Amino acid sequence: MTATDKTFLRGRILLVAFEGWNDAGEAATGAVRVLKDQLDLLPIFEVDPEDYFDFQFNRPTVTADDEGKRGLVWPGAVLYGPRDARSTSSDGVYLLLGTEPSRSWKRFTREIIATVLTEEIESVVFLGAMLADVPHTRPISVFASSENPIVRTELEIERSSYEGPVGILSVLAEAAETVGVPTISVWASVPHYVHNAPSPKATLALIDKVEELTGLDFDRGELADESSAWESGIDALAGEDDDMAAYIQQLEQARDTVDSPEASGEAIAQEFERYLRRRGDARGEGRAGGDEPWRRD
Repeated sequence: MTATDKTFLRGRILLVAFEGWNDAGEAATGAVRVLKDQLDLLPIFEVDPEDYFDFQFNRPTVTADDEGKRGLVWPGAVLYGPRDARSTSSDGVYLLLGTEPSRSWKRFTREIIATVLTEEIESVVFLGAMLADVPHTRPISVFASSENPIVRTELEIERSSYEGPVGILSVLAEAAETVGVPTISVWASVPHYVHNAPSPKATLALIDKVEELTGLDFDRGELADESSAWESGIDALAGEDDDMAAYIQQLEQARDTVDSPEASGEAIAQEFERYLRRRGDARGEGRAGGDEPWRRD
């Protein structure tokens, strides 16, 4: 099937990312910001922050412009569209970028979906990133899924089997599918031991996956160089910390076993069990669990 035969690749497409729970390493919002900087887009819809945000949780920030003038930036969500969006013949890329709302998710969703329908957007790609037990030295794992059977068939992707708490992306995706707008969810796995730093490598992986799925073409800018610098920086930290280096090596071994051509389902399961045992033993020896497993108490 050629790209032009794929229904999902036709017409107006919306790419979505939110800061917060859905955005480990700022990878998803970083990807949308990279695209925003290179596309000729204008704000066409913005939610009222008073309706959806707890400002003690998502505080406004003070920033200075190029002339040194200071001003407040409030948490919110903005949908950007092409300058010729009102043209009935216009295709193009739309972006929705914002902070995950603190309250009134159902009303927030109704506002966003109403704008999607008004703008005649024909498909939506949701970008997310999660913290995971993955090594920074290997390619970033990216998983694409869809609840839409036609999209799954056309793009040869799977349906997610996840059950549990969700973020605003899942709420918006279900609402879009309900009104007949097909969706894809694309998630990157970010190494959890570097959770405090932005992850340009994950951002780059998300953009690569969006291109692969949609047939769109984007400029990477300086992302490749930033990704290399990010990886080298973590290598330097690991070189000064034997516990961290050993932990990363365990992750590498587990990843290489899963990725090897001869890996069977049983072999993958056994390696995963060995990894969990090693991790449990390491924590029992006094390493702190959670965000920094290589550091001692």
